[in-house]
Amino acid sequence: MGNKTVAIVTGASGGIGRAVAERFGSLGHDVVVHYGGGAERAAEVVEAVRAAGGRAIAVRADVADGAEVAALFARAQEEFGGVDVVVHTAGIMPLAPIAEMDLADFDRVQRVNVRGTFVVDQAAARSVRAGGAIVNFSTSVTRLQQPGYGAYAASKGAVESLTLILARELRGRDVTVNAVAPGPTATPLFLEGKTPQAIEHIASLAPLGRLGEPADIADAVVGLVASRWINGQVVYVNGGIA
Repeated sequence: MGNKTVAIVTGASGGIGRAVAERFGSLGHDVVVHYGGGAERAAEVVEAVRAAGGRAIAVRADVADGAEVAALFARAQEEFGGVDVVVHTAGIMPLAPIAEMDLADFDRVQRVNVRGTFVVDQAAARSVRAGGAIVNFSTSVTRLQQPGYGAYAASKGAVESLTLILARELRGRDVTVNAVAPGPTATPLFLEGKTPQAIEHIASLAPLGRLGEPADIADAVVGLVASRWINGQVVYVNGGIA
């Protein structure tokens, strides 16, 4: 990749997505800030990317809708001339025991997390230029097997399979495909509804004795994008919790 990298970051109005977008901005990259809801937050991220040194636009799309995702990639092409990096952080995480989960909630998780990854990866596979990278998002819960996370972990197991297969399907393209699997990370989504005691307990599970920060996850994403010899891998970014 040249000095001017064009990156699409899905879910960029959220905690981890925002950290990734801002980090790309600090590297001088052009960033398409994707959001599904929260236009105001997305606008804030655009300003933050610009303040960090990059160019940015915000584009709304339903990640599971092929036409909307195609339009998202078309905007990147029109505005910045192409796509080099796709970081797909967008996802949802409704929790319930398997015996109790409403099937409509299960279907929603699979639509956003599995179909959404498939649709975004399909567009990325058709668009990302040589020397580029695709980074999907899994979760350390696939190893931790925590009760209540059945539907979510199942969706992320599918994401890992898609990631590993796409890496091999892009043979000869000089495009890497990997997944990041964060552990507990101090984002508004994670902290919501948890007592200080629960947060302290979860933080204590990591040998490093703290929760991850969005910046920790962004570090891993930037490293995967920069490396040309890490490919077809799921990288656990959790401070040693699993």
